[in-house]
Amino acid sequence: MISDHRPHDHDQCQMAAIDTARLICARRGTRLTEMRQRVLELIWNGHAAVKAYDLLELLSAPDRAVRPPTVYRALEFLLENGLIHRIESLNAYVGCPSPGEAHVSQFLICENCAVVTELLGRDIARLVRDEADQHGFLIRRQTVEVQGLCRQCQAA
Repeated sequence: MISDHRPHDHDQCQMAAIDTARLICARRGTRLTEMRQRVLELIWNGHAAVKAYDLLELLSAPDRAVRPPTVYRALEFLLENGLIHRIESLNAYVGCPSPGEAHVSQFLICENCAVVTELLGRDIARLVRDEADQHGFLIRRQTVEVQGLCRQCQAA
């Protein structure tokens, strides 16, 4: 699960994501460049989905503008290596709590605060796969995105 607003040491959460990314890249013989790591850090800076242009703005400085292709290449690398997920309905990105493991993504997305919770249960994926099999349908990619209000936003 990415987050449901329960208190936790977010710095530890972010550092663990970076450490795991380094291990995965070393195992695969790929490089977690400074830019890729910085993008990953910014995505893990919170549990809300982050848009590419927000990343671009955060990475740029008055004396050094970061170009969109640079951010998109970093995002592509992080996606390909299973370190982040793309939230299609928001056109934004979140960190993956189970990097390096092949899994079907299921997300609860708060329409108010944009916090994303990744569900790690396998039952939904299995049910969709079983239904697809009954219809002779070959699934190439499966993502479930459920939009609503998180506990904190409901209480507010």
